[in-house]
Amino acid sequence: MTQNAVHIDNLTVYYGKTPALTNVCLDVEDGEYLGIIGPNGGGKSSLLKAILGLVPADSGVVEVYGQKAGKNKPAIGYVPQFALMDRHFPISMLEVVLTGLMKPGFSPLFRFTQKDNNRAHELLERVGIGALAKRQISELSGGEFQKMLIARALAVSPRLLLLDEPTASVDAVSRVSIYQLLEELSRDMTIVLVTHDLLAISSQVKRLACLNGKLIYHGKPELTESIVNTLYGCPVDLIAHGVPHRVLREHEEEESQ
Repeated sequence: MTQNAVHIDNLTVYYGKTPALTNVCLDVEDGEYLGIIGPNGGGKSSLLKAILGLVPADSGVVEVYGQKAGKNKPAIGYVPQFALMDRHFPISMLEVVLTGLMKPGFSPLFRFTQKDNNRAHELLERVGIGALAKRQISELSGGEFQKMLIARALAVSPRLLLLDEPTASVDAVSRVSIYQLLEELSRDMTIVLVTHDLLAISSQVKRLACLNGKLIYHGKPELTESIVNTLYGCPVDLIAHGVPHRVLREHEEEESQ
């Protein structure tokens, strides 16, 4: 029997009196590449934070490799939706990745070792930007910045990698490059990817979860009109960029005109 990387049973999360997630049940198998899609405010980021143990569950269970969420953070790499980092702060790409190697109990006298530096260089090479190690983050493109954050997340040698909209602010070429990188990484670890890129995700992931406060769908990465309309609460058109046809049929209102 395949081990679950993540086990979520009847998870409910509130922010004050507002429900973010309601009775979500989801299993992510070890080695799986799962995509999560849904509207803004649908609870996607909250779900990742619950897996990390960063937001408490009002009810339900969240386990990561059999342990309560938050008890085994070193096994998880995380790329947040918006990095809380001043892009003009004078720090190099290498130095950012090195921060991912810092251990708990940081001391003002702490110094990175040569082994740490070698490891950071290896991670930058792995994500394809090793030649830019000394470049200041203010000089990075959106795609380079995101790859740097992925390299930092890999510093903990994660069994599970969580990514929240890693291609939201990058150009089309960088988006393709990041998806190719994630496909390669998925051979060595479990990946859970939150994205709005419906068409790209359906060709990348092994399984798909559709979330809008509650779990609408979990299964093969095949989007039907019914699933998408239920997920977003209204008729939705999917347009394939660069492909001269509509993936889902037009709205009924349009057809009647």
